[in-house]
Amino acid sequence: MHNTPGVVKAVTAQTFSEHVLQAERPVLIQFWATWCRPCLMVTPIVEQLAAERADELDVVKVDLDQNPELAARHGISAVPAFVVYSGGRPIGAWTGAAPKHVLADKLAATMRAGGAAR
Repeated sequence: MHNTPGVVKAVTAQTFSEHVLQAERPVLIQFWATWCRPCLMVTPIVEQLAAERADELDVVKVDLDQNPELAARHGISAVPAFVVYSGGRPIGAWTGAAPKHVLADKLAATMRAGGAAR
C-alpha cells in the first residue's frame, strides 16, 4: 500500500517501515500529541503543505503517546517535531510550531541539503 498524495496518514510502529522506510518519495513526519496545543495549531499547516507538495512528497504523522518507541528512535523529546526521510534514511529534522512560510522554508532547505529526489 502506498501513501495517498496530499493526505496526511497516521503511521504507527507497525506501519512505519511500509510508509516511511520503503517510500519511493521523500516523507515528512510530524511527531505530535493530542495534549500539545502547538501541535494542534500546526496540524492544519502541515495538511496544507501535504496538499500543495503532493506531487513530490508524502506526509505522515506519528502520535507520540501511542508510538513512544518511534519517538525514542528519532530522539524526539519535544513536540511538534518534524523529520524528513529520503531513500529510507533521515535527512533532516527540526522541532517547534511555526508559521506556514517558515515550515515550508525548513522543509525545502532540508530536502535540498539532504539531496532528496524531486
